[in-house]
Amino acid sequence: MNKIAKLLLICLCTSSFTLAQEHEARANKLLEKVSKTLASYSNIKVDFTYELVNRSEYIQQKERGSLVVQGDSYLLNLMGIKQICDGSQVHTVNPENEEVLIEDVGDALGEGLNPSSLFSFYKEGYLFTWDIKQPILGGRTIQYIKLTPIDTYAQAAYLLLGIDTKTYHIYKLIEVGENDTETTLTVRSFTPDVDLAADTFVFDQKDYPNYYIDRL
Repeated sequence: MNKIAKLLLICLCTSSFTLAQEHEARANKLLEKVSKTLASYSNIKVDFTYELVNRSEYIQQKERGSLVVQGDSYLLNLMGIKQICDGSQVHTVNPENEEVLIEDVGDALGEGLNPSSLFSFYKEGYLFTWDIKQPILGGRTIQYIKLTPIDTYAQAAYLLLGIDTKTYHIYKLIEVGENDTETTLTVRSFTPDVDLAADTFVFDQKDYPNYYIDRL
């Protein structure tokens, strides 16, 4: 390799490294704004669509759900299942089987994502990359940040976090798995500082008189 070729190679490598640093800095700055915005709310209520696609297995499933989060407590409704978490225990109510499963928070989550941290999970365990920008109806612009798990044994190959650049709210979360499975959560409505009933995150066994209660 002659001197000119070596010089060009060095310039290209340096330029690529600098660009990567700039993209990481921009991603960090945007995520900090998201975190600051969400932390300013006492609670949030979200209506969303959840879609699971596995093209190799010809699987496609789409459902609508809702989530209310306040601190470590949450109320999740999805696919006919209700989860009530008071911060220490998760109560999973299955009307079809007339069954309630009660678990400690740590046991219930396993390797899954805690709904109470759905809008803050990205703070730890990921490398950030500035990704595509997407305009949507209503004049809104969604900027995507690519999140690559630091843990090499993570189930997800990477995630794409779509952020509304006007409100700094999370609009979409796409998780791409190693097994050709792609799950997408799209926010349909986002309402902060909701006036919640005192028993929103309270499980009352009297409300389920004929249910089998399984305590783990």
